[in-house]
Amino acid sequence: MIYKEKFKVGLKDVWAKNEVSNIAILEYLEDVAAYHSDSVGYGINTIEETHLSWLLLDWELEVIKRPVYGQVLDIHTWSRRIEKFYAYRDFEVYDEKNNLCAIATSKWLLVDSKTGKIARVEKEMADKYHSEIGKKVFKEDKIEKPKEPKEYESEISYTVRRRDIDVIGHMHNLYYLYLAYESLPGKEYEKRPFNHVKIHYKKEIKLGETVKCKYVKGNEKNIVAIRSEDDKVLHAIIEIY
Repeated sequence: MIYKEKFKVGLKDVWAKNEVSNIAILEYLEDVAAYHSDSVGYGINTIEETHLSWLLLDWELEVIKRPVYGQVLDIHTWSRRIEKFYAYRDFEVYDEKNNLCAIATSKWLLVDSKTGKIARVEKEMADKYHSEIGKKVFKEDKIEKPKEPKEYESEISYTVRRRDIDVIGHMHNLYYLYLAYESLPGKEYEKRPFNHVKIHYKKEIKLGETVKCKYVKGNEKNIVAIRSEDDKVLHAIIEIY
């Protein structure tokens, strides 16, 4: 089953040259994924009934043709595969002329909202998503997890505020990318927009926690690791290039 929604690129969604930002694109994708789950009975509004919610583990985004302010985008998403506790979801973004503008893939974990523990995806639930087996936007079947560098060039600290918290009490997944951009040196930041983004989530960040965002440039990629203040916990690794 391919689920589709249209989004118009708004003023808050664009950066230099009126081009849509990577954060805005991922926000559209997150929304369309949520709407798809709503449509099959496992969305935000039904969590109190199902006691199930999807937790995002990985993003991979590639921008092919960057949309600009005012354009209407047609976004397609589908469940590529569901196995045991995980679901793999892909996306395609088209403009009004049906040009393919961006592709993305993601990995999600099913969680019991009452216990906070991992939940198995039962057949009844999986069947409702009608997975498009074999239809994928990248050649690789799984998202390659970025490796954490051994050394860094710089770091910044950030304390999580109320505005950063999502509906399940964690720092919203897209705000990790905001922190990664803030971590970039000035010359690298000015190279925006980057056409490739990978985010690997390891551990949620909660209100009031202070994190370190550690930056290094390696193999032409900007790499940011978000770690706890005491350096003991790795929260996420982000690659922007």
